[in-house]
Amino acid sequence: MTDILDEAPTAPASSDAAASTQAEVSAEMAAISREYADTGATETQPRLDYPPYRSSVLRHPTKDPHHADPEGIELWAPVFGHQDVDRLEADLTIQHRGEPVGERMIVTGRVLDGEGRPVRHQLVEIWQANAGGRYIHKRDQHPAAIDPNFTGVGRCLTDGDGTYSFTTIKPGPYPWKNHRNAWRPAHIHFSVFGPAFTQRMITQMYFPSDPLFALDPIYQSITDPAARDRLVATYDHDVTSHEWATGYRWDIVLTGSHRTPLESDTEGDDA
Repeated sequence: MTDILDEAPTAPASSDAAASTQAEVSAEMAAISREYADTGATETQPRLDYPPYRSSVLRHPTKDPHHADPEGIELWAPVFGHQDVDRLEADLTIQHRGEPVGERMIVTGRVLDGEGRPVRHQLVEIWQANAGGRYIHKRDQHPAAIDPNFTGVGRCLTDGDGTYSFTTIKPGPYPWKNHRNAWRPAHIHFSVFGPAFTQRMITQMYFPSDPLFALDPIYQSITDPAARDRLVATYDHDVTSHEWATGYRWDIVLTGSHRTPLESDTEGDDA
């Protein structure tokens, strides 16, 4: 998981960020990595303030959150049950009249606690760009085609073994305005709810061997390589569907030392 993190695809950047080159940002990330390696410490979650990610200082709380009565919140929060989440919502390729463009794939895995036990009947939501790297979002002005047959959102409930499964299209990379010629690796945003809507965790899933990993300050804001690797799915041929879809497997671990890096540790979500 953001994924660690979440970002508006074309969020406004400061003049300092606009002036930075990829070489300058890469040098900053390399220096932070060397400093981290020298400490001998282990950081399993993204850093709140990560200077190469220019807007990181703006994307997490700087003051103590307002404390609210959780029971009072639940009186006003939405509710859901099995009858409210249809199985078809997990297939992002059948939501419109035509076939979406791109590589059809199945993404599946288990939601687990820190002891490896399944987290059953939990709501899992995803959202993503289309095959051209474009979101259906008014702030996304990336000049890539909008696919009329792909909205890029879906949800499901984990089964009795904690397993989720989505059929979707592999997203494309896209530019963002952190620095000049900045590109995000292809990724899918995941949201996992606990037993209440006040218990939500957000992350990102990436794809193996993406050449943009080393260039991306959001991915690199997790300074520990092993923790970063937990955000990368594995191609699994046993998950594929004959002449229909490729397959990827990715587990989400909610607690413990092997916990999936979560966006909720760093920032709020958008787009």
